[in-house]
Amino acid sequence: MIKKIVFVFTASFLSLVSFSQEIDKIINATEVEKIESTLSSDEMAGRKTFSPEIDKAAELIANEFEKNKLQFLGNSNSYFQEFSMIKTKPLQSLLLLNSDTVAADKYFVYTTSTQLNYPSTEGFEIVNIGKNDNYSKSIQSSIGAKKNTLVLIDTSYANRFKRLQGFLSAARFASPNQIIFIVTAITNPVNFKLDATNEISVQQLKNVVGILPGKTSDKKGEYVIFSGHYDHLGIGKPNTDRDSIYNGANDDAAGTTAVMMLSRYFSTIKNNERSIIFVAFTAEEIGGFGSQYFSRQLNEDSVVAMFNIEMIGTESKWGTNSAYITGYEKSDMGKILQGNLTGSKFHFEPDPYPEQNLFYRSDNATLAALGVPAHTISTSKMDSEKFYHTQDDEIETLDMNNMAEIIKAIAISSQSIISGRDTPTRVKKD
Repeated sequence: MIKKIVFVFTASFLSLVSFSQEIDKIINATEVEKIESTLSSDEMAGRKTFSPEIDKAAELIANEFEKNKLQFLGNSNSYFQEFSMIKTKPLQSLLLLNSDTVAADKYFVYTTSTQLNYPSTEGFEIVNIGKNDNYSKSIQSSIGAKKNTLVLIDTSYANRFKRLQGFLSAARFASPNQIIFIVTAITNPVNFKLDATNEISVQQLKNVVGILPGKTSDKKGEYVIFSGHYDHLGIGKPNTDRDSIYNGANDDAAGTTAVMMLSRYFSTIKNNERSIIFVAFTAEEIGGFGSQYFSRQLNEDSVVAMFNIEMIGTESKWGTNSAYITGYEKSDMGKILQGNLTGSKFHFEPDPYPEQNLFYRSDNATLAALGVPAHTISTSKMDSEKFYHTQDDEIETLDMNNMAEIIKAIAISSQSIISGRDTPTRVKKD
């Protein structure tokens, strides 16, 4: 019996070694650097949402999908999944709460209407976000409200609200509902009045999506998704030591590079029983609009798993050959991935930064809320990543060899899910 166990383990190990030798030809540091260096170059000018440069990045990704002979998703006639966003510019606004005027930096009206006139809270649902509530999760839920909503945010979140205002002012899906966010100590207002005039403009965005259909008819309608976001922050004020471009090499040219490399790999080996969707999302940095739109085009019950890849260019807290999975405890997907890496030097770990709510802060969140085992894979040290959202996030700060190993580990560990042998447990719907 012992000899049999040893034989099985040895056979599995030798198979993994052979598999790794084959994958090295396709995914390696040289090929990874070619893509990464282009996506994070100054020519892309930080890939800011709505900029001409982000369209250059989209073309680059689409060209790679074409080389890999991916098909268009659904009835699309291109790799571009286009959608419209509404941008609201306040021209004048007055908000009274309990007869007191609320300062402009203490509220934001999330709307796509040119004129607003509300003399009371009638017709509004009132939501309170207290100091002990999950702020990120509560805000995300409020943004998606299906009715007029007055969101009263505890004053302890005043500093975080400033960042939220920047997010909310960027864009919105068209909606008849008004969501009003206010930082206040008041939890049950007696009086309320809002008068506002806004300028509305329509702007176009696009995800880049390709599909590799499954080999068998019984699994072809089941989908595994590999994703990353290709937008970043654009150009800011000049840095004293560097230029003014937020290149976003790690955030998230690294994840987008991984998606492109994985599309190349799986389209070469062609052993997927389930269909694989490769998607580069837009507008993550301004609210995750690309992934929200994408998720609405799918039947979530047909999505078996989602590998969202974000910021894998630096070493994790455990060093090289390691990464963490957000929401590790919410499904058994992480255990499946680690099991498929038995005999290798690579290891996945649970998210070590639970206080940061990372599971709800990336492009996996929308599908995860619908019950899909959708997790983000990352190495970013979120308590000490000094180049995060700075102009120093450039390719020189990344480890191409380690990045290639991470991408290979994702490819290898996903095999049993792609083949249909394993199906991760569902995440509890939120």
